[in-house]
Amino acid sequence: MLNPDLKTIIVMGVSGCGKSRVGSLLAAKLDGVFEDGDDFHPPSNKAKMSAGTPLTDDDRWPWYATLRQRIEDMRHLTPIYVLACSALKPIYRDKLRAHDADPTLRFVLLDGTHELIASRLAARKGHFMPPSLLESQLATLDPTPDVIRVSIDQTPEQIVTDILQKLESA
Repeated sequence: MLNPDLKTIIVMGVSGCGKSRVGSLLAAKLDGVFEDGDDFHPPSNKAKMSAGTPLTDDDRWPWYATLRQRIEDMRHLTPIYVLACSALKPIYRDKLRAHDADPTLRFVLLDGTHELIASRLAARKGHFMPPSLLESQLATLDPTPDVIRVSIDQTPEQIVTDILQKLESA
């Protein structure tokens, strides 16, 4: 059984690891609400990434503030909120966490090999994030001990089962 204090699960990782697919399945399994953090990027951020330019922290701070506000707003609207967000650096996770302790908000890293993620990105159509940014994302990824790591070398349904098992034992 999940900790009853758990209100927010952030499914994190580099582009192409499956955050949206897994996050939506996880939210459905928990009778919660799923949203993709990418939907909250301003058009200027999407344009920059579409052009193959990584975002700077100055580009990200307003976006993280918007996501944190969304996390707080969703506390009143659903028993569990699942948000897909890359959250690659500890400082980014700190912005999302704000004052929440671990039982309230948990980060789940969808972890996979460079080859697997690159192949998924190559097959993806119509996304604003080009495969050329994978290297910069992998270089930026800095998991901390509080992050629950789950292998993406399995089906999305198996990943969700793995996440739930790890959350129950955390």
